[in-house]
Formats: sequence, structure tokens, C-alpha cells
Amino acid sequence: MLLTITTHATTARPATDLGFLLHKHPDRVQSFEQSFGTAHLFYPEAGEERCTAALLLEVDPQALLRSRTSVSTPDFALAQYVNDRPYATSSLFTVALGKVLRTALRGRCDARPELAATPLPLELRLPAVPCRAGAERARALFAPLGWTVAAEPVPLDPGLPGWGDSHYLSLTLTGTVRLSEALSHLYVLLPAMDGHKHYWVDETEIDKLLRAGGSDEGPGWLSGHPERDWITRRYLGRRERYVRTALARLAEADDLVEDEDADAPRVEEDGAAAPREERAASLADQRAGAVLSVLRSEEARSVIDLGCGPGRLLERLVADATLERITGVDVSTVSLEHAHRRLCKGCDPNGRGRHRPLFADAVPSRSGGQDGRPRPELLVGSVVYRDRRFEGYDAAVLMEVIEHLDPSRLPAMEEVVFGAARPRVVVVTTPNAEYNTHYEGLAEGAFRHGDHRFEWTRAEFTAWADRVAAAHGYRVRHLPVGAEHPETGAPTQMGVFTS
Repeated sequence: MLLTITTHATTARPATDLGFLLHKHPDRVQSFEQSFGTAHLFYPEAGEERCTAALLLEVDPQALLRSRTSVSTPDFALAQYVNDRPYATSSLFTVALGKVLRTALRGRCDARPELAATPLPLELRLPAVPCRAGAERARALFAPLGWTVAAEPVPLDPGLPGWGDSHYLSLTLTGTVRLSEALSHLYVLLPAMDGHKHYWVDETEIDKLLRAGGSDEGPGWLSGHPERDWITRRYLGRRERYVRTALARLAEADDLVEDEDADAPRVEEDGAAAPREERAASLADQRAGAVLSVLRSEEARSVIDLGCGPGRLLERLVADATLERITGVDVSTVSLEHAHRRLCKGCDPNGRGRHRPLFADAVPSRSGGQDGRPRPELLVGSVVYRDRRFEGYDAAVLMEVIEHLDPSRLPAMEEVVFGAARPRVVVVTTPNAEYNTHYEGLAEGAFRHGDHRFEWTRAEFTAWADRVAAAHGYRVRHLPVGAEHPETGAPTQMGVFTS
């Protein structure tokens, strides 16, 4: 198994500075014994303009056989005779990478700390990566992280093209990334692509995943990845209990990202977009506050939050004494588990046999909790499928929901919410695409979140809202949320539909 890491010089430093980050001198060949073989780190080239480090893992099949006595998965039934582990990049390789390059993986460089924090022009090459899902899956995994991906299937036999391709890829990644981030991407995504590990997966793997994904002590690249669920499930060997726990913790990190980072625009010279320390609340808080203000002005007594996510708005609704019935709906049980923990401290959503009362037969809100506040129901459901449980509410809220739907699914959502459920008030919020120019690091035409299917300008949202209101007998008024810029408007746009 082989990985090469190549960088080239910039005007500020020689390419051989790569050695500082890897903590391995370019003039030396170093070997590291593993339980299943030997890892070698060396530099095929080390010049002022270009430097390449190579990590080569030589697997001893007999040592591998001795080291996996606890593995009982069916795919290893004939592993002592025939397997691809000595040749294809797999969990064996990532274990070696984590041990040989542990300090680099953690982003530490005491000699050059500023270098560890600097994105470098990197090229990573791996000649044989197992990925039965194909080259498109590899691109979907690495491209959102800023990599240019070249994934070419390896033929079964170059001399016999009629045999077709194998499930292995020759993978090349090119991008300007911090070295620690690049290594963490490999550490998580290579085992996910393979789908099998050479050792028993237990609960400690959750912490490994979150630490490498940047979510152990705060938000990281994995929490916002569009393929987050797929990666987590594959990395954890499809152990559903571990997967639910990991996704819930990632959802918490993603919630933190939205609250603290995603809504922080850069400062404008005219002061229209003020810096964070001058704002009374984040945009997420302002959205929730604006929704609550509308619900109070419309004298709503019962509210259903469609697409409630991890329960940020529900938490505010429960604290409002004027509301008598509150329901949260989401398609993701992981998000609902996080919402349940947020709203009902001390409950164990992972306990045996507790999922049904959490999400299906909740105690009616009107009875209230021990503190007298309304008790929310949490329901698994989708805004694109008609559901009688959505009916009978004064108000429905879709806060930052519609942009997560494919445009082709919007008519179904409109019929479900405005046609079938038909609450007296519907509140819809969505990003204002014109305001995106005020966000640092957001490329032109890019969306604020990796899962957004579209983001509308003010004119586009107005046209959609006016059409829906006319079609279903509602009136609609448009309100800004957040500090307004004289040219681009507010960061969030709100439509309040009343019948």
C-alpha cells in the first residue's frame, strides 16, 4: 500500500518544509513495525521547489492472520488463504497512518506552528483504493472538502480489456489544504470507501471518527459534509447503535456551526453588516425571535414546526406561556433524538424500547410537563407527504426548510402544507441569495450549506410566495430578518401567509 504526498514551493518557504509537518527528516528512511507488517516513510524527491513524502506499508499476511483473531465477519472466512489486504489501501493503512503520522494528523508542529495552520498546495496519490460504490462516490466524498478528484477504475487485467474494471480506484487528490486536514480526510474516508475493517468495531470508534472529523471538541469538516450519514455508517461498520450516537453528536456540532459561524458576515465599510461582537444575537437567534413575534401577533395557540431539526425553535416555543400545543416534525430520527435531549434533559433516547413513545405516541402537549410548560410532541414525518397528523394547528412553521428540498418536490410540499394541513398561519423563512456576497470565504454562486438545493433572491422568493398564496387562498406579507444592507437586503427573508 502506498501514499505519496507532494507539495511545491511558494515564495515564502522551500518545499522541504513538508518535513517539519510530518516530523520526519527528508534525508532519512524510517521504518515502523506494526502488528501486521512494517510501515516505511521516505522521500523520493526533496528539493527546494518540489518535495514528495511516501508512506509505504508492507503487510505480512501471517502477521495479519495472527492479529485478527477477534474478527468474525463473513468476508474474512477465506482471508487466511486469499484477500486483498496486503495490496489495497484499507483500514490497515489508516491504522499505520495514524501511528506513523500521529503528530501531523493532530496538526501539531512545535518548531513551525504557523506552518501547521497554513493551507499548502498538496497532491495525494493512492494507486489502489477499494471502492465498490465507484468513482462518482469517491468524488462525492472528497470534492466537498476542496479537493480536485481524479478517480480512475483499475482494470481487472490491463492485457484483457474485455474483463472490465475492478472495484479498485487509482485516486489522486489535488488542493490547497492544511496537511492535518488532508490526513484526517484520508483517515476517515478511506475506511468508509472500503466498508470493512480488519479489527472489531466497538464504541471507541465513535471517538476516533469525531476526533478525526474535527467534531470531538468543536465543529469540523465531517459535521457539515453532505455525505455525513453515509460516511458515518460505513466507518462504524453499520453498527446502528454506534451510528445513531455518532450522528447525534455530529448534529450537535452542526447546530453549533449554524449558530456561531454560518450567519457571521464580514464587516462592511458602511456598517450595515456589523461584526459579531456588536450584534445582540446571532442570525439564528434573530430568526427564531422573528418567528415567535409573528406567532404572538397572530395569536396562535398551537404550532407545528415542520422540519424542526435538532429543536432550536422548539426550545423557544416551549418557553412561551401563550402556546398550548407544540409539535416538531422531522424526517431524521437522529435530529429528533437530539431535539429530545435538548427538550427533555436526562432522558435516554438510545434506551431499549424508548423510540416509539418518543416519536409516535407522545403525551399530548396540553397536559403540560412537571414545570407547567407545554410538552411538545416529536413526530417522524416529511413535508412532501400528506399526513393527517399535520392538521388542526393554528400555525405551521418552515424555518430554513424549503431550500433543502429539490425544486421538483416543492409542489408536493405546497399541497401538503397549504392544501391539506391548511393552518391559519404559515411562516416560511429561507436565505436571501443576494446577501451571500457578505460572507467571507463563500465563493460566488455557492450556497451557505452543503445540503441546500437552491437559494432564492428576494424577487424569486416573492414570486413563489405570491403564487402559492394565490393558489391556496392565503394572503402573504414579506418581512426581513437580520441587519438589512441597502443593496442586498437582509440575510434571511420571511413570508407570513394568513388565511
